Amino acid sequence: MKTIGVLTSGGDSPGMNAAVRAVVRKAIYHNLNVYGIYQGYAGLMAGNIKKLELGSVGDIIHRGGTVLYTARSEEFKTLEGQQKGIEQLKKHGIEGLVVIGGDGSYRGAQKLTEHGFPCIGLPGTIDNDIAGTDYTIGFNTALHTVIDAIDKIRDTATSHERTFIIEVMGRHAGDIALWAGLAGGAETIIIPEIGFKLEDVVGRIKSGQKRGKKHTIIVLAEGVSSGVDFAKLIERETQLETRVSVLGHIQRGGTPTAFDRVLSSRLGGRAVELLMDGKAGRAVGMEKNQIVDYSFDEVFSMPHKIDESMYRLSQELSI
Repeated sequence: MKTIGVLTSGGDSPGMNAAVRAVVRKAIYHNLNVYGIYQGYAGLMAGNIKKLELGSVGDIIHRGGTVLYTARSEEFKTLEGQQKGIEQLKKHGIEGLVVIGGDGSYRGAQKLTEHGFPCIGLPGTIDNDIAGTDYTIGFNTALHTVIDAIDKIRDTATSHERTFIIEVMGRHAGDIALWAGLAGGAETIIIPEIGFKLEDVVGRIKSGQKRGKKHTIIVLAEGVSSGVDFAKLIERETQLETRVSVLGHIQRGGTPTAFDRVLSSRLGGRAVELLMDGKAGRAVGMEKNQIVDYSFDEVFSMPHKIDESMYRLSQELSI
């Protein structure tokens, strides 16, 4: 293999640039040509492809977002769209592709592999919801962003003696809410994998009041309920003034942590090695601090699981 491509797809996450940098520089070190594909699969079909050099990825390891930009594409889910993409890859002499993104990005890479075009996937999503890896690129940074917000909101909650609902990202996975809630000392954590009983949430608030506690922090994953709707339930049951903070897309931005930079670099380097070894249809991850890879089929067949022991611990510590 002499020429490879790299693209980022789906939602952006801090550390994607570090992964792109690792792919480009690892490839050039081994005398490969590298092309950057801009705007994800949409850009691939449109032929928005440029050759990258060492300097193309200089000074990006510390930057959030993705210098290759990203987009979602319904057209690429069709056979016609995939064939358009392959035509562009062939036009530029690209023989293998590294795709950085989440579940949808992996499925696009799997389709290309099935059409005979080798792809390797890197888990780029803040939700930490990709199987086959302990951590996804961007999760650690997003976690620090949420914890910082919780710490600041607690100051206000304490000063005004209020209940605060902090809504965080996570439609189907509660990792951000669980980890940030535990680290931020939240009284209640609500995640889609477990759900909630309103009477239990209210009971915790009232129990805290009895021992003199004048504020409450509830971390809520967006996949369970909106913060506004949940706050109405709490006010109805407790008659307590309740405020809502929806952190939204602030969780996706920011300078990647050292952990995310190192993780991205290790995964990106391994992706190039797999392509050089003639491997295809593999998803790279990290388990127990070791770099591993699984077939896309294996990743899709392994359900994402929350660490329920952490959830139980959070309940025990927030009595």
